Amino acid sequence: MGQGRALDPEQYCIIATDALGNGWSSSPSNSPEQPGTEFPRFTIKDMVASQYRLLEVLGIKELFCVIGASMGGMQALQWAAMHSETVQRVVAMTPQARTSAWSQLANALSREILMQDPNWKLGFVGDDCWKLWGGLMMGLIPGTPKSITNSALEFEDIEELLKNFQQQAQNRRMDPRDWIWQTFAYDVHDLGDGTKGLTTEQVLQSIQIPVLIIGAPDDLYNPTEEARNSALLLSNGRYLEIQSFLGHAAASERRAEDAEFLNREISNFLVH
Repeated sequence: MGQGRALDPEQYCIIATDALGNGWSSSPSNSPEQPGTEFPRFTIKDMVASQYRLLEVLGIKELFCVIGASMGGMQALQWAAMHSETVQRVVAMTPQARTSAWSQLANALSREILMQDPNWKLGFVGDDCWKLWGGLMMGLIPGTPKSITNSALEFEDIEELLKNFQQQAQNRRMDPRDWIWQTFAYDVHDLGDGTKGLTTEQVLQSIQIPVLIIGAPDDLYNPTEEARNSALLLSNGRYLEIQSFLGHAAASERRAEDAEFLNREISNFLVH
Protein backbone atom coordinates (compact mmCIF):
# COMPACT_ATOMS: atom_id res chain seq x y z
CA MET A 1 0.00 0.00 0.00
CA GLY A 2 1.15 3.54 -0.70
CA GLN A 3 1.30 6.29 -3.25
CA GLY A 4 2.39 4.97 -6.64
CA ARG A 5 2.05 1.35 -5.53
CA ALA A 6 -0.38 -1.34 -6.57
CA LEU A 7 -2.73 -0.43 -3.71
CA ASP A 8 -2.70 3.36 -4.01
CA PRO A 9 -5.04 5.04 -1.49
CA GLU A 10 -5.54 7.89 -3.96
CA GLN A 11 -7.04 5.38 -6.38
CA TYR A 12 -8.73 2.85 -4.09
CA CYS A 13 -10.62 2.85 -0.81
CA ILE A 14 -8.60 0.30 1.17
CA ILE A 15 -9.91 -1.68 4.14
CA ALA A 16 -7.10 -3.40 6.06
CA THR A 17 -8.38 -5.94 8.57
CA ASP A 18 -6.74 -7.80 11.44
CA ALA A 19 -7.44 -11.52 11.42
CA LEU A 20 -9.01 -13.27 14.38
CA GLY A 21 -6.38 -14.26 16.92
CA ASN A 22 -3.64 -11.83 15.91
CA GLY A 23 -3.72 -9.88 19.16
CA TRP A 24 -5.54 -6.80 17.81
CA SER A 25 -8.72 -8.40 16.53
CA SER A 26 -10.70 -10.69 18.86
CA SER A 27 -8.06 -13.00 20.34
CA PRO A 28 -7.29 -15.26 23.29
CA SER A 29 -5.07 -12.49 24.68
CA ASN A 30 -7.67 -9.71 24.70
CA SER A 31 -11.12 -11.28 25.00
CA PRO A 32 -12.84 -10.13 28.22
CA GLU A 33 -15.58 -12.77 28.03
CA GLN A 34 -13.57 -15.76 26.72
CA PRO A 35 -9.99 -15.09 27.83
CA GLY A 36 -6.95 -17.23 27.20
CA THR A 37 -7.56 -20.91 26.66
CA GLU A 38 -11.30 -20.34 27.06
CA PHE A 39 -11.28 -18.65 23.66
CA PRO A 40 -13.00 -20.92 21.11
CA ARG A 41 -11.06 -22.51 18.29
CA PHE A 42 -11.69 -20.73 14.99
CA THR A 43 -10.93 -21.31 11.33
CA ILE A 44 -9.94 -19.26 8.32
CA LYS A 45 -13.58 -19.56 7.24
CA ASP A 46 -14.45 -17.82 10.53
CA MET A 47 -11.93 -15.07 9.76
CA VAL A 48 -13.62 -14.41 6.43
CA ALA A 49 -17.09 -14.59 8.00
CA SER A 50 -16.08 -11.93 10.53
CA GLN A 51 -14.71 -9.72 7.75
CA TYR A 52 -17.92 -10.14 5.77
CA ARG A 53 -19.86 -9.10 8.87
CA LEU A 54 -17.66 -6.00 9.11
CA LEU A 55 -18.69 -5.04 5.57
CA GLU A 56 -22.34 -5.37 6.59
CA VAL A 57 -21.74 -3.06 9.54
CA LEU A 58 -20.01 -0.56 7.25
CA GLY A 59 -22.81 -0.80 4.69
CA ILE A 60 -20.47 -2.03 1.93
CA LYS A 61 -22.08 -4.47 -0.51
CA GLU A 62 -19.31 -5.02 -3.03
CA LEU A 63 -15.51 -5.26 -3.07
CA PHE A 64 -13.33 -4.64 -6.09
CA CYS A 65 -10.56 -6.94 -4.87
CA VAL A 66 -9.47 -8.99 -1.86
CA ILE A 67 -5.71 -9.41 -1.53
CA GLY A 68 -3.39 -11.03 0.98
CA ALA A 69 -0.16 -12.96 1.50
CA SER A 70 0.50 -16.22 3.36
CA MET A 71 -2.46 -16.74 5.70
CA GLY A 72 -3.86 -13.57 4.12
CA GLY A 73 -3.60 -15.29 0.74
CA MET A 74 -5.48 -18.25 2.15
CA GLN A 75 -8.17 -15.87 3.38
CA ALA A 76 -8.30 -14.25 -0.06
CA LEU A 77 -8.98 -17.63 -1.70
CA GLN A 78 -11.60 -18.31 0.97
CA TRP A 79 -13.30 -15.03 0.00
CA ALA A 80 -13.45 -16.22 -3.61
CA ALA A 81 -14.96 -19.51 -2.48
CA MET A 82 -17.50 -18.10 -0.03
CA HIS A 83 -18.44 -14.68 -1.39
CA SER A 84 -17.81 -14.52 -5.13
CA GLU A 85 -21.02 -12.50 -5.47
CA THR A 86 -19.44 -9.77 -3.32
CA VAL A 87 -15.84 -9.62 -4.53
CA GLN A 88 -14.94 -8.95 -8.17
CA ARG A 89 -11.42 -10.38 -8.14
CA VAL A 90 -8.80 -11.85 -5.81
CA VAL A 91 -5.03 -11.75 -5.44
CA ALA A 92 -3.58 -14.55 -3.29
CA MET A 93 0.17 -14.50 -2.60
CA THR A 94 1.97 -17.62 -1.31
CA PRO A 95 -1.35 -19.30 -0.40
CA GLN A 96 -2.69 -22.81 0.06
CA ALA A 97 -6.18 -24.01 -0.76
CA ARG A 98 -5.72 -26.84 1.74
CA THR A 99 -2.97 -26.78 4.32
CA SER A 100 -0.20 -29.23 3.51
CA ALA A 101 1.23 -31.76 5.94
CA TRP A 102 4.55 -29.91 5.71
CA SER A 103 2.99 -26.68 6.97
CA GLN A 104 1.16 -28.54 9.70
CA LEU A 105 4.44 -30.06 10.88
CA ALA A 106 6.11 -26.64 11.03
CA ASN A 107 3.17 -25.27 13.01
CA ALA A 108 3.10 -28.26 15.36
CA LEU A 109 6.79 -27.86 16.14
CA SER A 110 6.35 -24.13 16.74
CA ARG A 111 3.55 -24.86 19.20
CA GLU A 112 5.56 -27.53 20.98
CA ILE A 113 8.37 -25.04 21.52
CA LEU A 114 6.05 -22.51 23.18
CA MET A 115 4.09 -25.09 25.13
CA GLN A 116 7.27 -26.38 26.79
CA ASP A 117 6.83 -23.46 29.20
CA PRO A 118 3.86 -24.20 31.50
CA ASN A 119 3.20 -20.46 31.73
CA TRP A 120 1.99 -20.34 28.11
CA LYS A 121 -1.57 -20.76 29.37
CA LEU A 122 -1.10 -17.52 31.33
CA GLY A 123 0.04 -15.64 28.23
CA PHE A 124 3.82 -15.63 28.45
CA VAL A 125 6.85 -17.89 27.99
CA GLY A 126 10.51 -17.53 28.84
CA ASP A 127 13.41 -16.35 26.70
CA ASP A 128 14.57 -19.89 25.94
CA CYS A 129 11.26 -20.68 24.24
CA TRP A 130 11.31 -17.50 22.21
CA LYS A 131 14.89 -18.19 21.13
CA LEU A 132 13.96 -21.62 19.79
CA TRP A 133 10.76 -20.31 18.23
CA GLY A 134 12.66 -17.45 16.57
CA GLY A 135 15.26 -19.75 15.07
CA LEU A 136 12.52 -21.86 13.53
CA MET A 137 9.79 -19.39 12.54
CA MET A 138 11.89 -16.30 11.79
CA GLY A 139 14.97 -18.09 10.47
CA LEU A 140 14.47 -21.48 8.82
CA ILE A 141 10.82 -21.61 7.78
CA PRO A 142 10.42 -18.24 6.01
CA GLY A 143 13.83 -18.51 4.34
CA THR A 144 15.71 -20.65 1.82
CA PRO A 145 19.27 -22.03 1.72
CA LYS A 146 20.33 -19.08 -0.44
CA SER A 147 18.63 -16.45 1.71
CA ILE A 148 20.31 -17.86 4.82
CA THR A 149 23.69 -17.90 3.06
CA ASN A 150 23.26 -14.28 1.95
CA SER A 151 22.10 -13.22 5.42
CA ALA A 152 25.05 -14.97 7.07
CA LEU A 153 27.42 -12.82 5.02
CA GLU A 154 26.16 -9.78 6.94
CA PHE A 155 27.17 -11.34 10.26
CA GLU A 156 30.44 -12.67 11.60
CA ASP A 157 29.18 -16.25 11.65
CA ILE A 158 26.01 -18.33 11.69
CA GLU A 159 25.76 -18.06 15.47
CA GLU A 160 25.42 -14.29 15.15
CA LEU A 161 22.73 -14.75 12.50
CA LEU A 162 20.85 -17.14 14.78
CA LYS A 163 21.06 -14.61 17.62
CA ASN A 164 19.54 -12.01 15.27
CA PHE A 165 16.54 -14.23 14.54
CA GLN A 166 16.17 -15.00 18.23
CA GLN A 167 16.31 -11.31 19.14
CA GLN A 168 13.60 -10.54 16.59
CA ALA A 169 11.35 -13.10 18.26
CA GLN A 170 12.11 -11.78 21.74
CA ASN A 171 11.37 -8.22 20.61
CA ARG A 172 8.09 -9.32 19.08
CA ARG A 173 6.86 -10.78 22.38
CA MET A 174 3.43 -11.85 21.20
CA ASP A 175 1.06 -13.70 23.45
CA PRO A 176 1.81 -17.40 22.81
CA ARG A 177 -1.88 -18.27 23.04
CA ASP A 178 -2.61 -16.05 20.01
CA TRP A 179 0.05 -17.81 17.92
CA ILE A 180 -1.11 -21.25 19.02
CA TRP A 181 -4.78 -20.54 18.21
CA GLN A 182 -3.92 -19.06 14.81
CA THR A 183 -1.82 -22.10 13.93
CA PHE A 184 -4.75 -24.34 14.85
CA ALA A 185 -6.82 -22.36 12.31
CA TYR A 186 -3.99 -22.61 9.78
CA ASP A 187 -3.71 -26.37 10.19
CA VAL A 188 -7.37 -27.19 9.50
CA HIS A 189 -7.73 -24.83 6.54
CA ASP A 190 -9.46 -26.39 3.54
CA LEU A 191 -11.53 -24.65 0.87
CA GLY A 192 -13.50 -27.88 0.60
CA ASP A 193 -17.07 -27.32 1.73
CA GLY A 194 -18.05 -29.98 4.23
CA THR A 195 -21.61 -28.64 4.35
CA LYS A 196 -22.16 -29.12 0.63
CA GLY A 197 -19.88 -32.13 0.40
CA LEU A 198 -17.54 -30.48 -2.13
CA THR A 199 -13.85 -31.33 -2.29
CA THR A 200 -11.09 -28.70 -2.33
CA GLU A 201 -10.63 -29.27 -6.05
CA GLN A 202 -14.36 -28.91 -6.77
CA VAL A 203 -14.54 -25.62 -4.87
CA LEU A 204 -11.55 -24.24 -6.80
CA GLN A 205 -13.16 -25.31 -10.08
CA SER A 206 -16.40 -23.57 -9.12
CA ILE A 207 -14.76 -20.14 -8.67
CA GLN A 208 -15.56 -17.99 -11.70
CA ILE A 209 -14.12 -14.58 -10.77
CA PRO A 210 -10.57 -13.64 -11.90
CA VAL A 211 -7.95 -14.87 -9.44
CA LEU A 212 -4.23 -14.10 -9.51
CA ILE A 213 -2.11 -16.53 -7.50
CA ILE A 214 1.50 -15.58 -6.86
CA GLY A 215 3.95 -18.17 -5.58
CA ALA A 216 7.60 -18.11 -4.63
CA PRO A 217 10.30 -20.67 -5.45
CA ASP A 218 11.49 -22.82 -2.54
CA ASP A 219 8.73 -21.68 -0.20
CA LEU A 220 9.41 -23.64 2.99
CA TYR A 221 6.18 -22.68 4.74
CA ASN A 222 3.46 -22.88 2.10
CA PRO A 223 5.02 -25.17 -0.53
CA THR A 224 5.22 -23.60 -3.99
CA GLU A 225 3.39 -26.46 -5.69
CA GLU A 226 0.34 -25.83 -3.49
CA ALA A 227 -0.08 -22.37 -4.99
CA ARG A 228 0.69 -23.57 -8.52
CA ASN A 229 -1.69 -26.52 -8.38
CA SER A 230 -4.50 -24.35 -7.01
CA ALA A 231 -4.15 -21.96 -9.94
CA LEU A 232 -4.37 -24.81 -12.45
CA LEU A 233 -7.82 -25.76 -11.15
CA LEU A 234 -9.29 -22.26 -11.46
CA SER A 235 -11.42 -21.54 -14.51
CA ASN A 236 -10.34 -17.90 -14.56
CA GLY A 237 -7.03 -18.12 -12.72
CA ARG A 238 -3.51 -16.98 -13.47
CA TYR A 239 -0.29 -18.10 -11.80
CA LEU A 240 2.89 -16.08 -11.47
CA GLU A 241 6.09 -16.87 -9.62
CA ILE A 242 8.32 -14.28 -7.98
CA GLN A 243 11.87 -14.88 -9.18
CA SER A 244 13.28 -14.48 -5.71
CA PHE A 245 15.59 -16.42 -3.38
CA LEU A 246 13.66 -15.36 -0.27
CA GLY A 247 11.11 -18.16 -0.33
CA HIS A 248 7.98 -17.48 1.73
CA ALA A 249 9.24 -14.00 2.60
CA ALA A 250 9.33 -13.00 -1.09
CA ALA A 251 5.78 -11.64 -0.82
CA SER A 252 7.04 -8.64 1.14
CA GLU A 253 9.13 -5.51 0.82
CA ARG A 254 12.31 -7.12 2.15
CA ARG A 255 13.87 -7.15 -1.33
CA ALA A 256 13.31 -4.19 -3.66
CA GLU A 257 13.19 -6.36 -6.79
CA ASP A 258 10.44 -8.52 -5.32
CA ALA A 259 8.37 -5.52 -4.27
CA GLU A 260 8.75 -4.03 -7.74
CA PHE A 261 7.56 -7.29 -9.32
CA LEU A 262 4.53 -7.46 -7.04
CA ASN A 263 3.54 -3.83 -7.58
CA ARG A 264 3.85 -4.17 -11.37
CA GLU A 265 2.00 -7.47 -11.75
CA ILE A 266 -0.76 -6.72 -9.24
CA SER A 267 -1.31 -3.29 -10.80
CA ASN A 268 -1.67 -4.90 -14.22
CA PHE A 269 -4.12 -7.47 -12.86
CA LEU A 270 -6.27 -4.78 -11.23
CA VAL A 271 -6.68 -2.74 -14.43
CA HIS A 272 -7.24 -5.57 -16.93
